[in-house]
Amino acid sequence: MVGLRKEYLTITNMAAIEMEEKKSRFIASVKPVSNEEQALEFVQGLKAKYWDATHNVYAYYIGGNNPAQRFSDDGEPSGTAGLPVLEAIKRAGIEDAAVVVTRYFGGTLLGASGLIRAYSKSASLGIEEAAVAKRQLCSEVHIAIEYTLLGRVQSVLASRGYIIKNVIYGQDVEIIVFVFVDDIKDFIQLISDTTNARALNEIGDTVYVNVKMND
Repeated sequence: MVGLRKEYLTITNMAAIEMEEKKSRFIASVKPVSNEEQALEFVQGLKAKYWDATHNVYAYYIGGNNPAQRFSDDGEPSGTAGLPVLEAIKRAGIEDAAVVVTRYFGGTLLGASGLIRAYSKSASLGIEEAAVAKRQLCSEVHIAIEYTLLGRVQSVLASRGYIIKNVIYGQDVEIIVFVFVDDIKDFIQLISDTTNARALNEIGDTVYVNVKMND
């Protein structure tokens, strides 16, 4: 677990949006990626799909232990396309994301400021469409309790917003809960207080989990 990000923002889905600016079509395609290889594969796939486009501008940002970022203007004037797309990614605060903005020229020049606005806006709309989520590093905590305690424990978990992975019914009940790694100690104390120390807790695998963001 050493060196792993405890929490970060990313996108959860692939998405695409289209907008028009002075008769030029801008298509923003967005995808969650975990490394540069995936990002570049996504870029090449869209270049093949939109082979007849005037430009296929892209940017990506990978976080974690080996952060990486890259952008390309793909023939647009330097600084008017790829960099605004990368800045849209960073402005959203997300990591592990790739964005390709495809442009079909409509016959009217936009000028440098117009290009920056168009590429920035289309990238931001694409990111919004892809849905931004917080990912937290969580441990799977296995709670073994008697059936008589099930309702009480489920009520506490629901009121605190904990994500339940599974409930296994056997001789006793086993509830598997995702708990943020920084909250393990407090969570164990909560369960102990709720059950009058009649629960058995075991910490299992560590995984990343999408959690609701505060509005």
